[in-house]
Amino acid sequence: MDIRILPANIANMIAAGEVVQRPASVVKELMENALDAGADQVTVMIQDAGRTLVQVIDNGCGMSPDEAVLCFERHATSKIAAAEDLMDIRTFGFRGEALASIAAVSEVTLRTRREEDEVGCEVRFADSQHISTEEAAVPQGSNFAVRNLFYNVPARRKFLKSDSAEFRHIVTEFIHIALTREDARLTLVHNGKEIYVLKPAKSMKFRIQDLLGQNIVKELVDVSAETSVVKIKGFVGRPDMAKKSQGNQYLFVNGRFFRSPYMNKAVQKAYEHLLPEGVTPSFFIWMETDPRSVDVNISPTKSEVKFEDDSVIFQILYACVKEALGKNSFVASIDFDRDGAPDIPVFGKDFEKYHPVSEPRPSIDPTYNPFADDGFPSTESPFKNIIPDAPDFPSGGFSQDRTVPSAPPEGHVGTASYVDRREDYGRLFEDKMMPSKAIIIVRNKYIVTSVKSGLLVVNIRRARERVFYDRFLKALSRNGHVTQCSLFPVAVQVGVENRIVFEEHSALLSALGFDIAPFGNDTIVVNGVPEGYSVEPGRVQTMVSDMIVALTDDHNAMEGMMQSTMAERFARLGASADNSTVSAAEAQRLIDALFSCDNAEYTSSGHRIMTMIQAEDLDKRF
Repeated sequence: MDIRILPANIANMIAAGEVVQRPASVVKELMENALDAGADQVTVMIQDAGRTLVQVIDNGCGMSPDEAVLCFERHATSKIAAAEDLMDIRTFGFRGEALASIAAVSEVTLRTRREEDEVGCEVRFADSQHISTEEAAVPQGSNFAVRNLFYNVPARRKFLKSDSAEFRHIVTEFIHIALTREDARLTLVHNGKEIYVLKPAKSMKFRIQDLLGQNIVKELVDVSAETSVVKIKGFVGRPDMAKKSQGNQYLFVNGRFFRSPYMNKAVQKAYEHLLPEGVTPSFFIWMETDPRSVDVNISPTKSEVKFEDDSVIFQILYACVKEALGKNSFVASIDFDRDGAPDIPVFGKDFEKYHPVSEPRPSIDPTYNPFADDGFPSTESPFKNIIPDAPDFPSGGFSQDRTVPSAPPEGHVGTASYVDRREDYGRLFEDKMMPSKAIIIVRNKYIVTSVKSGLLVVNIRRARERVFYDRFLKALSRNGHVTQCSLFPVAVQVGVENRIVFEEHSALLSALGFDIAPFGNDTIVVNGVPEGYSVEPGRVQTMVSDMIVALTDDHNAMEGMMQSTMAERFARLGASADNSTVSAAEAQRLIDALFSCDNAEYTSSGHRIMTMIQAEDLDKRF
C-alpha cells in the first residue's frame, strides 16, 4: 500500500464537495461575503439555473489586487485571527473555504476596487489555478462571475437536477439571506428576467410581504420576548391559516438562518390542540443571544448551530409563542351594521312602576275573506292586467285537486304564457337520471344498496380514490387525460418557490389533466382540472395547497414506480377535495365506475373500499 499526498487541486475538489453542493451553494456563499463586506446593494444574475453563470455584484468595500488573489487560497479569511475569535463570530463567513472551493470546480472572474484606489483589478481562476491579474476600470465593490460550474467534475454536474429544481434552491437561499437584512437592496435575475427587486424595507414585515406576498402577512401575529438568555422577536401564523406544506418556517440566530428540528418542535408544541392533524403553521423567528453561547462552526455549510443550553432556549421559545397565541383572538367577530339604527334608551329599574306597560290589542274582522268578490274593485280577476291571456281563476279560491288541461283551451292565442303540464312530464329522462335499484346515502360517507346476498356498503371517498387512481395511471402511461375547463379561471398566489414547482412539473400536471399556467413571478392560474375535481374557487385554492405538498416530496423512485406514486397521491387528493353531497344518480355512476376498475375492493394503498352485509347477519339482528 502506497501512501501519497494528494495534489492541491484534487484536495480542493474533494473539499469543495462539502461547501459547494449545487449552484445555490455558490449564491449563498457569495451573497454572504458581499454583506460581510458592508454592501447594502447586491445583485444576483443567474443563467441556466447556475450551470452556465452565477454572478454576484455588490457595492461593498472591495479588495486590493493582492487581496483579490489571496482570497482564493484555502483558509484565507479576514474574519478571525486567533482561536478565541471562533467564540465571538458575528459575520456570515469566517472559514475561508468558500472562494477556494468555488475556484476548484469552476471558472471564476473577480473584478474589484476599493474606494481609495483609482483603478481596480480583474483576477481569473480556474481549476484552483491563478490564470491572470490585470488592471480594470470597475466601480467600487466586487463582481464575482462563476462560469461552468463543475466543468472539471462531470460526475457532479451529471447529478444536478433540472433547471427548475436547481433554480428553486437558488430562490430558497436568496430568501434566507433577504430575511436577515431588510435594509439592503437585493435583486435576483434569471435568464434576463427579474425575479426579485427588493428595495430597503421599513420593517421586516414589509420585507416578508415583498418576498412571499400579502397573503402570508395577513395570517401573522407578532411574537416578542426579552430575557437574560435570549431575545426573541418575529411572527407566527394564525392556527386557522395553517397549511399542509412545510414552507414558510424560518429560524434565525444573530442574523444567521439555521435549521433545527428541535427548535421547530418548540413552536409546534405551542400549537397543541389548536391545529388539526397534518397541518403546520408559518413562523418567522429571530433570536439574539451572546455569540459565545452559540456554536456556528458545526457544519461546513454553516446551516446548523448548537446552543450552549438549548433546553432553556426551547422553553423560552415555546412560552413566547404560546403567549402570543393566547393574546390574540382567532374567532371571527360579528360586526353589526348600526348605520341608521335608532338609539335605544336605557330605562331604570323603576320605569315600569311609574309607567306601566300594557300589551296592545289588535282589532280584527274574523268574517273578512280576501278572496271574495267584494274584496276586489271589480268582478274581473286581478291577474287580467298582468297576464293578458291567462284563464280566469275561480272566485272561490284555488282547489288542490284542480288539474291543468293537457291542451290549450279553445280560442287560445297566446303561446308564451301557456304551459303544457302532463302527469307523465319528466319520464323521458327517468331511466337515465335515476338509478335502477334503491340506493341509500349514509352521512354522505357510505353508499348502501341491495344485492342478491344482502347489502353492499361502499366507502365513497375510497371509491373515488380508486377510480381516480386508475384514470391517472392510464393517463400517465398514454400521456393524456380529460380536462374539465373552468368557466372562470382561478388565480392563486403561491410564491416564487412554489410557482417554480408547478413549472418544473408542468408535463406531469398536463398529463393528469390539469391546465395550470404561470401568471407573473409568484402566481399561477388554474384554467382546468381533471374530470371529477371541483372547480369552485375556494376548493381550487385548497387543491393547490395540497398539490404543492404532493409535488415537493422527493421522487427518487424508478419511472414506473414514480408514475404509480404520483397517480396515488393525486387520486387521494382528488378523493378528499370534493365533499359535496352525493345524489342517488351520482352514487350509481360511482359504483359503475368502481366496478370497471382493475381492483374494486381495495385502494392502491391497500384500504378496503366495500364490504358485504349478508342477509343471514340481518336475520340475526331480529
